[in-house]
Amino acid sequence: MDKFTKLTGIAAPLAIANVDTDMIIPKQFLKTIQRSGLGKGLFYEMRFDENGAPIAGFVLDQPAYESAQILVTGENFGCGSSREHAPWALLDFGIRCIIAPSFADIFYSNCFKNGILPIKLSKEDVAKLMDDAERGANATVTIDLEAQEITGPDGGTISFDLDDFRKHCLLNGLDDIGLTLQKKPAIDDFEARLKLERPWLLA
Repeated sequence: MDKFTKLTGIAAPLAIANVDTDMIIPKQFLKTIQRSGLGKGLFYEMRFDENGAPIAGFVLDQPAYESAQILVTGENFGCGSSREHAPWALLDFGIRCIIAPSFADIFYSNCFKNGILPIKLSKEDVAKLMDDAERGANATVTIDLEAQEITGPDGGTISFDLDDFRKHCLLNGLDDIGLTLQKKPAIDDFEARLKLERPWLLA
């Protein structure tokens, strides 16, 4: 998993509350267990009509936001079914940070496991960043995870709270497998002792 330390990128405004995981990545894209390639299905039903033709006006298809890495959105983002394809699709599209007043619990946890930083802020702070994001290509925002600060286009800063363990994992690029591999020397020692003391278990 890629480390998340400091990110400077364009913030896209998605002023919608209760964005569920089926909106993020519709069910027809869930046939794969590959994490790559899902970006094309991100917000598919908001971006394309029933014939697959682009729907004009969706924010992430506008030239100013095509390379957005930050999404500023409404409360309860990621609600609905607990599909991990949702953060996979966001990450594959290029989104590394999502800012909202609140998130669905499972989606929130899945973001950290995939290198995405979800930031919870007050509605007032989200509204300010939403206003900044509406500047289009000038909506450059910097997220400093170590300092736990967001710097807007005008240089103003907003602090955010984050659990120390999740912060550690993102800063060091540790998903569940990475955390386990940190214990590899202890695991190897255990398996060596087990082979000597109880070889029948490994037969």
